[in-house]
Amino acid sequence: MAEENAAAPPAPIIVKKITIEQADGHHGGAWKVAYADFVTAMMAFFLLLWLLGATEENQRKGLADYFSPTLVKTRQEGAGADGMLGGSSITDVDNYPNAMGQTGTKSITIPRGATGGPVEGGGRGESEAERIENLREKIAEQLEKQKRLRHLAKQVRVIRAPDGIRIDLVDDADFSMFALGTTILTADARGLLQVIGDSIADETAPLILRGHTDSLPWRSGVQVNNWSLSTGRAEATRQALILQGMNEGRFARIEGVADREPLILDDPADPRNRRISLLLLEPQGRSRQVIASAAIRTPTQGTSTTPSTMSN
Repeated sequence: MAEENAAAPPAPIIVKKITIEQADGHHGGAWKVAYADFVTAMMAFFLLLWLLGATEENQRKGLADYFSPTLVKTRQEGAGADGMLGGSSITDVDNYPNAMGQTGTKSITIPRGATGGPVEGGGRGESEAERIENLREKIAEQLEKQKRLRHLAKQVRVIRAPDGIRIDLVDDADFSMFALGTTILTADARGLLQVIGDSIADETAPLILRGHTDSLPWRSGVQVNNWSLSTGRAEATRQALILQGMNEGRFARIEGVADREPLILDDPADPRNRRISLLLLEPQGRSRQVIASAAIRTPTQGTSTTPSTMSN
C-alpha cells in the first residue's frame, strides 16, 4: 500500500480567476450620443418650422436658390430652380422696383451702391459710385469741347443725395445763372444747361428741379421775395431744358426753397448759395414725393421781377 501511494501522481492545481467588471450603466455612454443626435435633429426641425412660418414665399425661394448647387447651369435645372422647393433660378430677375436687376429678395439683397445683376457668369452692373463718376466725366468732356464754357466746370457739382444723384449749378462772384433779381437765364447759363441736358439725355430717372437763393434782403415795398424768385428760377430752368429737347414727362416737380438750404452754412449771404439743383430720382424716389411741396410756377421764362437793391 505504501508503494502504491508513492507511485500515484500528484493532483493538479486548478486556479480560477474571476474578473469583476464595473456595471456599464445601460450600455455605457452610447445612449447619450444618440440622445444628443436626437435633440439636435429636433432643434433643426423646429428651426425649419419657425423659418417657414416667419418668411414670405419670395424669401423662401431665395433660400432655395442659396442652397442649390453652385454651377449656374445646374441651378437653372436642379433643385431650387422650380424644383423640389419651388425656388426661382439664380439667374431670374426680381420684379420689385427698388433694386431692378439684382437677385434675391428685399430682405436679403446687397446694400445700395454695391454691384450685382442677373448676368450669367458673375457679370457686374454699374455701381452708383461709378454712375456718379461717369456723369462727372461726361459733363467735364462736354464743357472741355466748348472753349466758351470751359471755365464753368468749377460751377458744376455732382454728388450723392438721399433720393438719388444731385447736380448743383452754383453761382459765385464771377458767374451767375440769372440776371440780377430776375428769372432770366444768362447766355453762359443757357450753354451750361445745354451741356447738362445732353449729359443726362440717356438717363430715365425722373427729375426734380430746385431753386436756391442767398439771404440778401429785398428792397422794402417790393412785392416779390426769395420764395417766388427761387421757384421762378426753377421753372425757367425747366422751360430751358424742354426747349433744348428734354422730354417734359421727365420732370416730377419743381421747388423753390429760397435761402432755407444754404450751401455755405456760415455765410447765408455768400453768392455760392444761389444755385439750381437737378435731382435724378431713384426708381423708388417717386413714391417719397410729398404733395405739400409742389412748386408755384411762374407764367413765362422771360418774366422778370423787380430787382432788389442787393444781389439774389
